[in-house]
Amino acid sequence: MANIASNLFKIIGGIVLILITVWIGIVARSWGRATLDVVKGGILITVILIGLVLIFLGLSDLKS
Repeated sequence: MANIASNLFKIIGGIVLILITVWIGIVARSWGRATLDVVKGGILITVILIGLVLIFLGLSDLKS
């Protein structure tokens, strides 16, 4: 029974967070544009970090 209550709490918590986020997005119009800018910047940084990891993995394999 405790496991079901725990999972239900997680689901309800997730739904509440999504509803709050959508409500803020509707009320503050400029919020959506700022979110897209953050996502675009995050994608760029993620690609750079993946590239660095691949370089370090390649160098590690060459050392071995």
